[in-house]
Amino acid sequence: MALRFGKKNYSAVTVRKRDVPDGLWEKCAGCGEIVYTKELEANLQVCPKCGHHFSLGRQNRIDLLADEGSFVEWDAEMQSADPLGFTGKDSYVAKLEANQKKTGCKDAVTCGAAKLNGRDIGLGVMDFKFLGASMGSVVGEKITRQIERCTAEKRPCVIVCASGGARMYEGLFSLMQMAKTSAALARHAEAGLPYIPVLTHPTMAGVMASFATLGDVIIAEPGALIGFAGPRVIKETTQQDLPEGFQRAEFLEKHGLIDMVVPRGELKERLALVLDYMMDNNAS
Repeated sequence: MALRFGKKNYSAVTVRKRDVPDGLWEKCAGCGEIVYTKELEANLQVCPKCGHHFSLGRQNRIDLLADEGSFVEWDAEMQSADPLGFTGKDSYVAKLEANQKKTGCKDAVTCGAAKLNGRDIGLGVMDFKFLGASMGSVVGEKITRQIERCTAEKRPCVIVCASGGARMYEGLFSLMQMAKTSAALARHAEAGLPYIPVLTHPTMAGVMASFATLGDVIIAEPGALIGFAGPRVIKETTQQDLPEGFQRAEFLEKHGLIDMVVPRGELKERLALVLDYMMDNNAS
């Protein structure tokens, strides 16, 4: 005998999802855990579960390193021109305007005078949110001026680096900044003054190949990606398998390119300690 099953009518229950405001939680790229945004902010944008370092905005970075109320910006109104008349999907001018509106700043670096634990320094901070902190003529000029002013005023110089490399929209003008910043640092070194770059995630290409790695002491944040070309390009060029993590700060410290990897919460005190040692030795 054949059995027949009729359709059953199930009642539908609609569960209303609670509205959760955007920006309350962040997913950590290090451990995959969901972290409360307020907890992350209180911990200097470092995951409290695994120590992964999220990016830190330029003003927050200045607040972290400069003594309260001590930072005075230099060359704040300097902004890029469009020497090549670059056009693509969007023009270079349109990209600059969009990034200026997004960040509230004229270009990808902020430079100025500051005090760090009471010591006068020159402080520069690069911002990856502005066109990937690419180094165009304004970035190179502002950094060069900072170094030269530090030399003239006998200040140590600290630059927090983050960049995808040279700014393609300015062509050769961007590549010239590598030589210009390096020459300014050579004169700073001849004057017997310390220069300390702090490499954050990511520091790549022309910036890494110039002022980012010309320091007397090179410091990096944990897990920062640091290199000239990306791993895919290197692998295709060398036709060799690459060691795991070979462009991360810890690997580079182990192999001698980086002097120390310092967690963000310890960065200011470590910088103060290194500067005290170097300046006291220079004075003697």
